[in-house]
Amino acid sequence: MEIIYSPIPLYAMLVSLVAIIPIYFSKNQPNVREFWTIAAAVIKFLLVLSMVPAVLSGQEIVFKFLTAFPGLDIKFRVDALGLFFALMASSLWIITSFYSISYVRAMDEHAQTRYFICFAGSLSATMGAAFASNLFTMYIFYEALTLFTYPLILHEETKDAFRGAKIYLTYLLGTSIAFLLPAIVITYFTTGTLEFTPGGVFGASLNGGASTALITFTFFLFIAGIGKAGIMPFHSWLPNAMVAPTPVSSLLHAVAVVKMGVFVVLRVVLYVFGVDLLKDIGLGTFLACFASITIIFSSLIAMRQDNIKARLAYSTISQLSYIVVGVSLLSPGGITGSIMHMVIHAFSKITLFFWAGAVYVALHKKYISEIAGIGKKMPVSMAVFTLGALSLIGVPPFAGFISKWYLVNGAIQSELLPIAIVFATSSLLNACYFIPIIYIAYFKPLPEGVSDEVQEAPLMILIPMIITAAMTLILFFAPSIFMDMAEIAVQSVTGN
Repeated sequence: MEIIYSPIPLYAMLVSLVAIIPIYFSKNQPNVREFWTIAAAVIKFLLVLSMVPAVLSGQEIVFKFLTAFPGLDIKFRVDALGLFFALMASSLWIITSFYSISYVRAMDEHAQTRYFICFAGSLSATMGAAFASNLFTMYIFYEALTLFTYPLILHEETKDAFRGAKIYLTYLLGTSIAFLLPAIVITYFTTGTLEFTPGGVFGASLNGGASTALITFTFFLFIAGIGKAGIMPFHSWLPNAMVAPTPVSSLLHAVAVVKMGVFVVLRVVLYVFGVDLLKDIGLGTFLACFASITIIFSSLIAMRQDNIKARLAYSTISQLSYIVVGVSLLSPGGITGSIMHMVIHAFSKITLFFWAGAVYVALHKKYISEIAGIGKKMPVSMAVFTLGALSLIGVPPFAGFISKWYLVNGAIQSELLPIAIVFATSSLLNACYFIPIIYIAYFKPLPEGVSDEVQEAPLMILIPMIITAAMTLILFFAPSIFMDMAEIAVQSVTGN
């Protein structure tokens, strides 16, 4: 593996953090403020994109920022998995920024400058985690993301908003301090390093005298400490966080928070413990079975939700565990499906949240029971929802079919047929909670007295939705850039 030493990953992390300064000082000039938001998003994306050729050619980009303590470096390393995550998040930030600008203006939201400052900070934290070379750096940005998104959850400053934000902070800070931090400390004192290593750092420590019991205990601490992954029973923060404005919900579900959670799970499974060690002691199979419970139960709960964002939230909890189960299979197919589902779920789910926001802007409706007949008056919005929903169900020719195909193949490769049945059952449940929305919108009559007032959302809300919906098709027919990075990442940890 050829190493390139370059500060580009640091710049990619810093650009939106630096943009906070002009965003703040432009608070009385909304157009200028939004210019800085978009400019930072585009520059970040271009910096991330500039690293793609090197990584696809088999190189890694490394930059050490500083040494906090002996053996504890704030250090960045751009490999295929990290760049995959960064490319997904930075591209979606551009789209979400345009959507957010239109949404907050249409809704005449208060504290818009604070809103965009926290958005920018959140993306810096996300980039920092994507390019983290070790657990120490990862932990810093993991916690930074929680703190930057907290004001976004309580943005409305209502009683429900403060309650949701309190639950959000309690779960995410509580789990990371109580479980994740001790797991990192144990890893450091057991292995002598926190560097992410293909094949894991615990394999050598097992030969060096570390007990299987200690490794198992540490593994459970890691999984319990990654609350952002939404694995039951540490999932309740997610539906409670839906009190935030819809673009924030999109940020939580597709761009940053939950995706950082499952990304950290991938890092821990593949680069801290490693495929061979987890196979030897059976922890991969245990985690796959445990997370499968989340897939099924959260899908059943989603079916009962009338609130649009609540149904989408429980759908996200289920879909996140697809990623956890996939990597836990420890097979090339399962890991590939897990990595690909990150980006496919991101574009599909953000489409659905954009739709929820469009419905709220146009109708001020929050409940599925209130959207009867809107397909006749909001045809573009409903077409967009339909595409995103079909992708998450896994219907070809939509991108969701690709990741689910790999996940089922991964379960078969691992000789875990019950897990394949879980994926199939979940797809059926996905249909059970998405298809009724489509049916109600297209085939139910509009309630009396609302026909004239129903119209499409503003154009600048529709365009981002159309782009992300189109990506659910494009990623089916042309997934190459993401698939190539996924295959490089899989090969580095499995040798296949």
